[in-house]
Amino acid sequence: MPDPIKLVFCLRRLPHLTREQFQHYWRTVHAPLVAERARVLGILRHVQAHALPDARAAALAGPRGAPASFDGVAELWFDASAPADPARREAARRAGAELLADERRFIDLAASPIFYTCEHEIVAGFVAQRAAGEPPTGP
Repeated sequence: MPDPIKLVFCLRRLPHLTREQFQHYWRTVHAPLVAERARVLGILRHVQAHALPDARAAALAGPRGAPASFDGVAELWFDASAPADPARREAARRAGAELLADERRFIDLAASPIFYTCEHEIVAGFVAQRAAGEPPTGP
């Protein structure tokens, strides 16, 4: 089986929602919709990273001149093998369209970057090598 493909979705809420309202909806309404469709979409893992209150990030963002923070980040790992069966592809298309319709209820999609990634683990691998007494290798 090929390595899974990882999708990262950096989310900003619609302007009429508070961060708390956004995160509550994302966790309690949208997440179950994703979970129900995970199999047909080939989702192997789904993680929601909810941003903490802005006051905690200000000390990091200010000196960097960083833009406004995201309200959260969704990480989804997919089976890299595409479904070959036309019926399964159609079911996946429908499931994806249903999720997109729900996303429009709480996500500012135009301000929320989405992209696929290739992970390069840095710290965990280094720590494991050092604990085993091995010399560190480059990433």
